[in-house]
Amino acid sequence: MRHQLRFTGVGGQGVLLAGEILAAAKISTGGYGVKAATYTSQVRGGPTVVDILLDDKEILFPYAIDGEIEFMLSVAQISYDQFKNGVKEGGTIVIDPDLVHPTKEDVQKWKIYQIPIIRIAKYEVGNVVTQSVVALAIAVEMTKVMDIDTVFETMKKKVPPKVLEKNIKAFELGRKYAKEALEKGPMTVEDLEKEEA
Repeated sequence: MRHQLRFTGVGGQGVLLAGEILAAAKISTGGYGVKAATYTSQVRGGPTVVDILLDDKEILFPYAIDGEIEFMLSVAQISYDQFKNGVKEGGTIVIDPDLVHPTKEDVQKWKIYQIPIIRIAKYEVGNVVTQSVVALAIAVEMTKVMDIDTVFETMKKKVPPKVLEKNIKAFELGRKYAKEALEKGPMTVEDLEKEEA
């Protein structure tokens, strides 16, 4: 079965690494993982996106299909606005509430969960660069597209040894926050109205 996931941010942020680790983890199990259409802005602060395709069969068309993406994670309004419409109706979107503000229509169309990814990396882990691993753990915990232990082991091989301990902590925190978000449930229009009040 094919899974299509999208990670978006801005130039200079590290969430795109999450997608690369996910693809590598799938390949390590004998499956196929492709980093598809990547748009990285040359400008710091410009929109960036990476689409990840995971499949047990060979991927002959290495592009995500807009309207069929099941999961998106976004830590920048500019990228969220530009790339959200690729997510299928009823699909899951994780946003950083400090940086992304969905519309009422968005909340009605998708299951939107709020997790302060950058704040977790910066203050709880103590290194903002670990945001990619926080994002990775959130994506896997929420979608169950892959065995979490396989992804964890792949992550440990991919990050520099000097920041390994921080990234292990980032992974654990990502899982914890994802579980809490799932228990709480997606945003409602009422939540949005409270924020605007």
